[in-house]
Amino acid sequence: MPLLVSQGHHVAAPDLPGMGADSMGAPGITLESWGRFAADLLGRQPTKSILVGHSLGGMVISQAAEYAPAQITALVYLTALLPRNGLSALEITRGEDVPDMGARMALRPTADGESIIAAPEDARAYLYGETPAEWAERAVSRLVPQPLAPLQNTAALTETNFGSVPRVYIECLRDRILPVLLQRTMHAASPCAAVLSIDTDHSPFYAAPEALAAHLLQIAARFD
Repeated sequence: MPLLVSQGHHVAAPDLPGMGADSMGAPGITLESWGRFAADLLGRQPTKSILVGHSLGGMVISQAAEYAPAQITALVYLTALLPRNGLSALEITRGEDVPDMGARMALRPTADGESIIAAPEDARAYLYGETPAEWAERAVSRLVPQPLAPLQNTAALTETNFGSVPRVYIECLRDRILPVLLQRTMHAASPCAAVLSIDTDHSPFYAAPEALAAHLLQIAARFD
């Protein structure tokens, strides 16, 4: 964020309901509610925004674009799920249909069955493998159970709304959560205005912040 702010951009990185520091419980959280949360934030900005979604956040920005396309300059999928209408996150990442999924990070359900969470050692290896140790520990300490419903909910997208917003995909070439072949399968099925790459893992905002900022500044200059 400081790298973008230093170039004159206003940057917001909100916690989704039920994630990060937000205390809302998992019951009632859906892909639709996350999409409307993001769309509401967009509606409160003084100008149109570039919306960046990382990982599962790709589902969220897609749904937000369906609700508020006029508020978005471009959608940026940062090694993220890029859905087509009617597909869920679980369907997109289903191993038998996806090349090179390989070993997966183990996720265990919470006692109430409403959320899932990874063991800290798995999260460190799969999410932050190339992140400096002190940042990896900080990141792992902030992990909370993730509501399960948004993984199961299908995207409800139309060409009129979601399809009218330009898309850019940023590949992460050594991602162990969303392998690059899956990333390329997704953006081949939903063509983007540009595809960029970073030779790093699933969390480039920690592992390669300068390279990520350079890509985002390039995107901003193109779509401003």
